[in-house]
Amino acid sequence: MQDHSTDPVWKQAIAGSQMLLVAFGALVLMPLITGLDPNVALFTAGIGTLIFHIVTGGQIPIFLASSFAFIAPIIAAKGRFGLEETLGGLMAAGILYIILSGAVRLRGTGFITRLLPPVVIGPVIMVIGLGLAPVAVHMASGRTGDGAQQLVPYDTAIWIAMISLAVTVIMAVWSSGIFRLIPIMFGIIVGYILSAFAGIVDLSPITNAPWFAIPNFVAPEFSWAAILFMIPVAIAPAIEHIGDILAIGTVTRKNYLEKPGLHRTLLGDGLATSAASALGGPPNTTYSEVTGAVVLTKNFNPKVMIWAACIAIVLAFIGKFGAALQTIPAPVMGGILCLLFGSIAVVGLNTLIRHQVDLSQARNLVIVAVTLVFGIGGMAIGNLEGIALCAVVAIALNLILPGKGEAWGARIHEKDTH
Repeated sequence: MQDHSTDPVWKQAIAGSQMLLVAFGALVLMPLITGLDPNVALFTAGIGTLIFHIVTGGQIPIFLASSFAFIAPIIAAKGRFGLEETLGGLMAAGILYIILSGAVRLRGTGFITRLLPPVVIGPVIMVIGLGLAPVAVHMASGRTGDGAQQLVPYDTAIWIAMISLAVTVIMAVWSSGIFRLIPIMFGIIVGYILSAFAGIVDLSPITNAPWFAIPNFVAPEFSWAAILFMIPVAIAPAIEHIGDILAIGTVTRKNYLEKPGLHRTLLGDGLATSAASALGGPPNTTYSEVTGAVVLTKNFNPKVMIWAACIAIVLAFIGKFGAALQTIPAPVMGGILCLLFGSIAVVGLNTLIRHQVDLSQARNLVIVAVTLVFGIGGMAIGNLEGIALCAVVAIALNLILPGKGEAWGARIHEKDTH
């Protein structure tokens, strides 16, 4: 195994830019869908990654960026509470990670796996993906995410969306090497070129944007309604975080749950999410594509991720770059999201299958059935609705119903939903 820790600075910087390229598609897609500023997302991904590495002593080759698990809650919360209060709720979700970190330090990981077994987490992740399916279809059809407005004629939009989807699928399945890790980038590029030929790309925002610009930071405001709405959503990404730490540990052959410790990694993730929300950025999570790039390049040097973070921060201040991202037409993103949101649902389904959850048992059937209908149907009880409500209901049913659910195996989770 080659030691990359002694590589010259320029080599580390190039490796860092490659890691950022791998993360880039999902990193900017999430804020574009939710109406957040992609330049702010770049800045907060960089800052969040640096915070994580400071807290964990720079021992783990991990990059943090926009979490897809929060897309539906952010869209719903923005409509209900406004952007500022939504950011306050997201900041509280980050604080939940910090509290979990303290609990893990005091009591170990056992209570998390008992409170959140696969029968709880699986359907919650499925709801995150399936609940977003209408957003993908609306955008692929040339409408806004909520379907309220037709932005592009349907016939034009559907062709662009399907070709963008096909390119993304081809690159994900048939390409090899580093190209297999950036299928979203290829899908966006091909879709953008087709959109330009179709005359549905407006380049005036790029022309009008300055080269250098401060990202459009937004300060959060706090209300109990928004906080209670958002906190339960953090439950699934918290379990996924443990899986991601296990995954990168498997790659580097180190036990990061012991050193630097799960309590430190959860603390780093929580502080990164809270810091991002304090500036108007999306919550952060560890990126499995970047772990895939680490496997491919065999470059286990954590300093590479620090370089990726610094490059992301620099890009955040290039005004024309952010303006260009915001000119990506809805059908391009919609086509790619048909795959991404479906993939999230499959991760939840795979959680149930991998851990052999017996759905012929009445308690397991009830937990999964009620969670799916409450989540996908958008059930609301008080201030809780959608994903937040179904997460609380799944946990409550698991604690109340008699019997015992299947435990997590050696690998708590095998894939990230972002």
